[in-house]
Amino acid sequence: MLASWYDEQGPATDVLRVGELPDPEPGPGEVRVRVTVSGVNPGDTKKRRGWLGSSMPYPRVIPHSDAAGVVDAVGDGVDARRVGQRVWVYGAQSYRPFGTAAQYTVVPEDLAVPLPDHLGDELGASLGIPGITAHRAVFSDGPVDGRTVLVHGVLGGVGSLAAQLARWGGATVLATVRRGDDLDRVDTAVVSHAVALDSADPATAIRTRAPEGVDRIIEVALSDNADLDTAVAATDAVIAAYATRADRTEIPFWPLLFNNVTLRLLGSDDFPAEARRQAARDLTAAAAVGALTVDVGDRYPLENIAKAHDRVDAGGRGRVLVTIPQ
Repeated sequence: MLASWYDEQGPATDVLRVGELPDPEPGPGEVRVRVTVSGVNPGDTKKRRGWLGSSMPYPRVIPHSDAAGVVDAVGDGVDARRVGQRVWVYGAQSYRPFGTAAQYTVVPEDLAVPLPDHLGDELGASLGIPGITAHRAVFSDGPVDGRTVLVHGVLGGVGSLAAQLARWGGATVLATVRRGDDLDRVDTAVVSHAVALDSADPATAIRTRAPEGVDRIIEVALSDNADLDTAVAATDAVIAAYATRADRTEIPFWPLLFNNVTLRLLGSDDFPAEARRQAARDLTAAAAVGALTVDVGDRYPLENIAKAHDRVDAGGRGRVLVTIPQ
């Protein structure tokens, strides 16, 4: 099969290779997926760079955990009727060496989720890490129907899906963006009111819309927003943080304690298995009824995968995808 891999960590252009590797074969309980589109996440590029001092977990790594494609072979114990089924894939390179940046990937069968025929591969390849992280952030502490949810970074991959899932779940969604110039990009069908963090008093603007405070806060930059979150959190609120900019993040401990706020930290590779399965079910259901859309940015052929990684490392708008030759 044609695949991309790296045998050492480093800059994308230095370590990523593209060439032929043996076709993988599914073992018991596994399916093989012929990949059409592979999704690139910041976590993929961080692993490749050795972020936070991480080392090579395996001698060779095929990157990427997310994808869409078609099941073309199954292992023992898997229903043969799955062959030919369109699927979206998550977790392919989570504690496994070979991910989805290849013509074939092999995963446990529950990591290949049936993709309804009316949904495109690009959406399917965008549901994995960002969608499951968003789902866990929104729903890990129970239903949100009738609650007010604040989503920071609503234009980002996780933030956008979190806002849509919260709205699908019956919440009133408030959101923040970095700059006032970004406000016109917010989907008003999902977000009731958006606030720019560079405005004069974002806390007051949020409190005006939620006088009793917000019940859930989906946090992409805890180190930057801890004081703001404290100012707008309702009693017994949950701050679900999946990222921060400072490794040793400070929080206003006593105000949070007196308000009985729960701080939930989310590491997507280690979510409970049943939480991941429920997220996959809900993401598919929400997408099937048109409640989820994804802003797809740049698409790169597999031969240009290094450019895709560089694009993710540089940031910017939209989901980055790698198309796999058939």
